[in-house]
Amino acid sequence: MENAELSELAVFAAVARHRSFRHAATERGTSASAISHAIRNLESRVGVRLFHRTTRSVSLTEAGERLFARVEPALIDMRAAVDALNAFRATPFGTIRLNVPNSLAPYVLGNVMPALLANNPGLKLDVVATDSLVDIVEGGFDAGIRFGERLSQDMIAVRIKPAFRFCVVGSPRYFEKKPAPITPQDLRGHDCIRYAFPSGALLHWEFAKKGEAVQVEVDGPLTVDSQELMVDAAARGIGLAYVWEDRAAPYVADGRLQYCLDDWRSPGESLFLYFPSRKHQSAGLRALVDLMRA
Repeated sequence: MENAELSELAVFAAVARHRSFRHAATERGTSASAISHAIRNLESRVGVRLFHRTTRSVSLTEAGERLFARVEPALIDMRAAVDALNAFRATPFGTIRLNVPNSLAPYVLGNVMPALLANNPGLKLDVVATDSLVDIVEGGFDAGIRFGERLSQDMIAVRIKPAFRFCVVGSPRYFEKKPAPITPQDLRGHDCIRYAFPSGALLHWEFAKKGEAVQVEVDGPLTVDSQELMVDAAARGIGLAYVWEDRAAPYVADGRLQYCLDDWRSPGESLFLYFPSRKHQSAGLRALVDLMRA
């Protein structure tokens, strides 16, 4: 089999997995037009149509289904065979595509990226940071990072970091106008900076004290989709912000922000590195798992 044929079959398998030329292009690191060109060449070579294509959807023909059923296991075996060569190398090679929440990326990966790449010079890390809920299989990712309650049951999940906790912060300027809240219910009388997910849903402010859990829907003059912007707005006196402790800590240390409701601080959530249970775990992914677990 010629290299061109093998490459076209790999492109075909990527489109078949994702049912999308765009997502296949992302996985392959190329353009959607290049993917489309490769599929046209393959269909011309084999003499049958492999995909039904419309402006809104991509699906396999009967011939495409039959080809995919034979090609995909073979490609998995070939990737595993190439990855097995890592046993003869000092460090793994290849590319890891990782999806991580944008609001947490610096705190989760800040110390990991330099160590991973320095210790594995043949390895490349491709990180996509977004707070949108992403299907890592459809998106062509090797792994993702997410909180436990958002994980699908068909994923292998590895706990990677101590719990992240939320805190409520406000500026000294703000507290000159309004007294600090004593209980979560007091927040209803405050200007609160709300966080909106990419879906449009608003983050509820959650608290716990001595086994009592409280969820508060807050209101205020500003809604944003960035924790960084929330902290900055709070430091400018616009209102109270509900953010990760690590993000607020530098502002609290230099006096721009102050904690409140400290004894009601959220219990924290655990983060997990996760990946499909049916996916071959490459040596590069194992190196990432080992480092983040440590």
